[in-house]
Amino acid sequence: MGDNLKNTYLGAPARVLEVENLTSIEKLYTLRFLDNDINNKFTFIPGQFVMFNVPGIGEFPVSICSSPTRTGYLQLCIRRAGRVTKYVHENIVEGSIVYIRGPYGNGFPLEEMKNSPIVLVAGGLGMAPLRSILLYHLDTQHFSDLYLFYGVRNYELMLFKREIKTLLRGYHNMHVYLSFEDIDRGARELIRLYRKSIVRGMVTDALEVLRGSVPFEESYAVMCGPPVMYKFVVKKLLDLKVRPDRIYMTLERRMKCGMGKCGHCIVGTSTSIKYVCLDGPVFTYWDVLSTKGLIE
Repeated sequence: MGDNLKNTYLGAPARVLEVENLTSIEKLYTLRFLDNDINNKFTFIPGQFVMFNVPGIGEFPVSICSSPTRTGYLQLCIRRAGRVTKYVHENIVEGSIVYIRGPYGNGFPLEEMKNSPIVLVAGGLGMAPLRSILLYHLDTQHFSDLYLFYGVRNYELMLFKREIKTLLRGYHNMHVYLSFEDIDRGARELIRLYRKSIVRGMVTDALEVLRGSVPFEESYAVMCGPPVMYKFVVKKLLDLKVRPDRIYMTLERRMKCGMGKCGHCIVGTSTSIKYVCLDGPVFTYWDVLSTKGLIE
């Protein structure tokens, strides 16, 4: 991506091609830049994010949930969580023009992970940025095996239902396991069809059930979800013998401006200070140990 899109405060205009309702509070927006040159050259690394700007209303950071292998468009999963995202949900429709700047952040170290097994651990909305890795592997077979553990409160709140159900049917070296805290009608149907892949409880319960069946000791692990999830998942991954230097997490929830100007995402102390938008949003387990407040 050219530096002009990163340095401008407005970004480049993009047209909304499609809006899909994923849940009652999340929508998937498919965008295409109006400038064909920008559209053709735009690239990113899974784990990076963009700033979504509606002139006169406001802007917010959002992780990219499409894959860089699928060019010509960009997909963003947006949750209705505040004034600006509420406006987006109610007013931004197919044909609307918004402004995108980025991509920002470091992304996941995919080359380091190549040909190794990877374990994706998602909680709730955390499925959105991890979908980028999942689609990337689907297109490139980048990892030897991919294991997705997705924990969600109930079926109605599960993102990307159609895609996940397709993968549950079985796809080469991709393995999907779901955990539901509450068993609603949709969850009961999935249990009927894919009993061995569904666990009632937390995502850590699903990880425990697969002890001995997933090569955790050889795997990289990537997680994204609500803040309360991280310390429990990290503890479980370490218990399953995932190497500490192979545990990664993404923390875009803290970001605001995306450029390190506002100071909203600063964490740590005088010995270890990090800007989530500049140094992250992807961090290692070692970063967590050395930077106070990173996952608190």
